[in-house]
Amino acid sequence: MNAYENNAFFWQKLDTLYLSSRLVVDRPKGTCHYKFSNLIYPVDYGYLNDTSGSDQAPIDVFRGSNNTTLVQSVAVCADILKKDCEIKLLIGCTEEEEFEILEFLNQTEFQKAVLIRRGNEVPEWASND
Repeated sequence: MNAYENNAFFWQKLDTLYLSSRLVVDRPKGTCHYKFSNLIYPVDYGYLNDTSGSDQAPIDVFRGSNNTTLVQSVAVCADILKKDCEIKLLIGCTEEEEFEILEFLNQTEFQKAVLIRRGNEVPEWASND
């Protein structure tokens, strides 16, 4: 088994979470972060109501300008101030918006993020899912 396999079933589960929840945009594109006024949201940002992530808060979502309902990528973030790791779903983002989101998430010395893009592969071990 590879250390990283882009399992199509994983993405289907994320799509189901997104489609079965209500997206609440509480920080529209162009607004400032509530704690750090120098951080400007490059796209709409919010959360999925009635969900919970690893930090016990709702799952975070960046919503771009494309009209789609599929989760196209996830940002995995490590934050040394909050002492946590969490994922953020990216929906409908152009490549440029993905880049801007990564810049936004990586601009402080306290938080760093990587992006994992959607794949359609089904690993052999997952074919019975």
